[in-house]
Amino acid sequence: MTTNGNGSGTQDLAGKRALVTGGTRGIGAAIVRQLLDAGAEVLTTARSAAGTVPDGASFVQADVRTPAGAQALAAAAQERLGGVDILVHNAGGATPHAGVLDISDEEWQDALDLNFLAAVRLDALLTPGMRERGSGAIVHVSSAAVLTPVGTFLHYVAAKAALETYGKGLALELAPFGIRVNTVSPGRTTTPGGERTREQWAEVSASTGGAPAQTNADDTTPLGRDGRPEDIADAVLFLLSDRASWLTASNLIVDGGEFPRG
Repeated sequence: MTTNGNGSGTQDLAGKRALVTGGTRGIGAAIVRQLLDAGAEVLTTARSAAGTVPDGASFVQADVRTPAGAQALAAAAQERLGGVDILVHNAGGATPHAGVLDISDEEWQDALDLNFLAAVRLDALLTPGMRERGSGAIVHVSSAAVLTPVGTFLHYVAAKAALETYGKGLALELAPFGIRVNTVSPGRTTTPGGERTREQWAEVSASTGGAPAQTNADDTTPLGRDGRPEDIADAVLFLLSDRASWLTASNLIVDGGEFPRG
């Protein structure tokens, strides 16, 4: 496993074929880079081609929110990689609202499609090959915000909570076939998407006269800083590596101690 994303790590994943959703920026791009550093062959995807694909990775444009997008992505993985040994579901997100009653049916469905059902569909399409080979590793990227759900983001948090529950059940079903399924739950992390979401949240709070939505990291995080994409990628790479060979159905919360655990 590599921890620095600069190509100087060991080749722990040499020969492995990996698919990462949402891998052109932020946390996803950091995961792609570290997989490449660890020797894996990587295919990544995003809804648009506007992001920057890390050097060495292949890219296919696909909308994982839809069944057709998931099917196209699975077909591309088979065509370009010949199958998948590693699957990382990183694509996700939602728009904040003043409260849960302001979230429309369409936005609830979109949040479920992107943050939950995309993983369900891709897992269903790609795990049969892992079962045939008798090995595989899957990581679902959730959110530490599940620990303290608020109405502003309840569509997003509820979808991620569903993802976590589903992941535990899937892990138990696939364990006899040598496939491990784990979750990483990031806290507040400095990424373009995260920054935009915090700006939107602040705008919503200001327009409704509510309390400020975000404070400085040194006020909210015991470790005194926001997370970096590499912090999350390190956790993902650990769970994908043989160093975590006796871990499945686990949820690794990477949040600098921000969210309560009780």
